[in-house]
Amino acid sequence: MAEATLGADVRQIVLSNAAFGPRDVKALADAMAEDSSQYRALRDAVAELELREETPASNVRLGCCLYLLGHFERAIDVLKRGDNGALAHYYLGRAYIATQKFDLALESFRAARIAGYNSDECALGEVEALRLKGNAAEALQILDRLSGPVVESAEYLFQRGATLACLGASRDEVIELYERAVQSDPYHVGALFGLGLENDRQGNDEVALELYQRCVSRFPPHLGALINLGILYEDAEQYEKAVRCYQRVLDAFPDHPRARLFLKDAQAAGRIVLDEDVARRKDRLAQILATPVTDFELSVRSRNCLQKMGIMTLGDLCRCTEQDLLASKNFGETSLAEIKEMLASKGLRLGQLLPERTAAEPLGEPEEPLAPEEEALLAKPVSELNLSVRARKCMARLGINTVGELIRKSGDELLECKNFGVTSLNEVREKLRALGLKLRGD
Repeated sequence: MAEATLGADVRQIVLSNAAFGPRDVKALADAMAEDSSQYRALRDAVAELELREETPASNVRLGCCLYLLGHFERAIDVLKRGDNGALAHYYLGRAYIATQKFDLALESFRAARIAGYNSDECALGEVEALRLKGNAAEALQILDRLSGPVVESAEYLFQRGATLACLGASRDEVIELYERAVQSDPYHVGALFGLGLENDRQGNDEVALELYQRCVSRFPPHLGALINLGILYEDAEQYEKAVRCYQRVLDAFPDHPRARLFLKDAQAAGRIVLDEDVARRKDRLAQILATPVTDFELSVRSRNCLQKMGIMTLGDLCRCTEQDLLASKNFGETSLAEIKEMLASKGLRLGQLLPERTAAEPLGEPEEPLAPEEEALLAKPVSELNLSVRARKCMARLGINTVGELIRKSGDELLECKNFGVTSLNEVREKLRALGLKLRGD
């Protein structure tokens, strides 16, 4: 019941006509941190919001939600069409930092302060932009000018630690500031990443793993933590978890070179481990199937019948059916039950090694099973293709929710949708081409 209520709250916050402010953004982020399934609830609500008539106010709401989902470029595009208010400027600054546009981030944080956003938070935003731009000394000057409760906040402590690290401060001083930040906010993304990175460098893999895991539970995702966590998962041969980390990075930055490379490596390594596991299971099964039936305590009647039929091993039995055994002279239901119980003790059954018979022959060659990464690609929501509003509305009208559903459509079928023209069609084809896919008939 609690999860259902949480999902309803996420949807209500996104789709409500009520005022939308910093507390709502924090509520959405907290909801996803408490229950990762709320990411899907937010994503679905955002897709519905995008279909509504666009207004400056709705663009601010939509842009902030896109930022939380990690769709930074789209967030920038939408927020720039917002109401030019404090919230829009502040989250433009956050999105600009995520995309490494630090000069634009500085302008946005200063505009947010003028428009009435919390001045301390804007100052800390400027500090981060200056530090990442390479102006750590100027960033420290801003930190030194701040006073009051803000200097005990997790964000201030983290920014001070990160800035001092850039200026060559001692490792102990920096770690102490990060630890104080985490004491103030146990899920502060920056401080958790800083501590995780330090433990990672010292070879404390278990501690680093736990810190990175807490870090990536927050939204928007911390790309550095996702990359490093994926590497630790690979080292532990947990390739599926590593793949999910790299895919989250690529959801935000589809062209991220390291994430693309690491994803391919993790997928390849995962397949090798899977193949080795399959080979081991086959070897164990072969050993069991080669076991002589004389190793088991069977009734004289059962042993004699099996000998007459030339059945020497468990493998021979698994190539027989109940009807085959019952057709043998003096072999009845009691002997059959005895044989089935013996096979079951080894996880086997009669007829197990016979080719499966289907009711009708297939009309053509059977399709090759999809690799896990191909299945994941086809299951990718079309809302993550970063399509234009017109193209997204067409997807909604046609009931197309995933990439797999999209590529089953032809270009002509899409053009039949209202307000969907050649420009939108070319856009869809370009997005699919980037994924190595195309529409039916292309």
